[in-house]
Amino acid sequence: MKPYQPDVLPLIGLDYKRLLPLVGAANGELARYDGLLQGIPNPSIMLSPLTNEESVLSSRIEGTQVTVDEVLEQEAGIIKEGEKAKDIQEVINYRKALLASSTYLVDRPITLFFVRELHKILLGGVRGEDKSPGEFRTEQNWIGKYGCTLEQASFVPPNPLQLMDHLEAWQRYMESDDLDPVLQTAIVHAQFELIHPFKDGNGRIGRLLIPLFLYNKRRLSHPMFYLSSYLEMNREEYYACLQNISKEGDWDGWIAFFLNAVAEQARSNNEKVKRIMALYETMKERLHDITRSQYIVHILDAIFDRPIFVTTDFVDRSGIHKPTAMRFLKQLKDAGVLLELRPGRGRQAAILCFSELLNIAEGKKVFE
Repeated sequence: MKPYQPDVLPLIGLDYKRLLPLVGAANGELARYDGLLQGIPNPSIMLSPLTNEESVLSSRIEGTQVTVDEVLEQEAGIIKEGEKAKDIQEVINYRKALLASSTYLVDRPITLFFVRELHKILLGGVRGEDKSPGEFRTEQNWIGKYGCTLEQASFVPPNPLQLMDHLEAWQRYMESDDLDPVLQTAIVHAQFELIHPFKDGNGRIGRLLIPLFLYNKRRLSHPMFYLSSYLEMNREEYYACLQNISKEGDWDGWIAFFLNAVAEQARSNNEKVKRIMALYETMKERLHDITRSQYIVHILDAIFDRPIFVTTDFVDRSGIHKPTAMRFLKQLKDAGVLLELRPGRGRQAAILCFSELLNIAEGKKVFE
């Protein structure tokens, strides 16, 4: 099989009669979601459940088997071992890359250097660390069943000798303004996946770039729109639509899939964000009734940011004097706001859980 030759961007000959209604729907739902984002005073804290979920689900598309609560438990000290621990570290790296990119992009564009830095974070200290983290590939790679040869591959990315030309053209396209930023995001994501510039981690980096590009194009006030929940639920169609670009040149089918994904995910995120915001306001009143404290926002921000935590970590992150913080935690545990996952023994601190938030994040009751 010959290496794939990427199409020149911007694309010509798209079926706009088919796509423009979908563009309108995707933009409308995304604008409603961003309206909610703009009304949140501390989105990085209040929406940390969405960030954790994205990290888990984008990694799951690539084969990891781990849940949000398992990641949080590991960070709190309920240690998993073996393959589970490796999966968890990959998820943690994904979240690190997401958070680092949010800071970086405040006043900078997306560049190839930036993409390489994200890749370095993503693969640092995990199973892909032997696959040149932060470096574009210099060898021909291919995709197919395990152990298949180049001739048996289902997809062969571009020749490494032409890789930088394709990547530089991709970066120039990102810097330009196409017909619509959401439609352009669909093309940016697919072209990156088809160029397949790294030895490993291409899918995760490509999905990381979706909210970052929308933020860069001012379609989001914060780079916190995550698509992996929809893509994971529709994984076969996701891969089939990407493959149909390389096999049949079917960009219209891919873009239609992506625009529908944005509209669906924005609607789903809207509902989840509303539930998180309502919980925050409800808990503000409840904590006031329980603790009668001036530190309610400190407590809330700490347990929303890290809903499974070791008590000593809560003291550090909340900034509340230790005896006072421990009294608050006991009051919240006695009131049923926090569950004890592991009791404190000797020098080993207790691990507590804010179950109501986790149940919203997971979309089901994880903790009773």
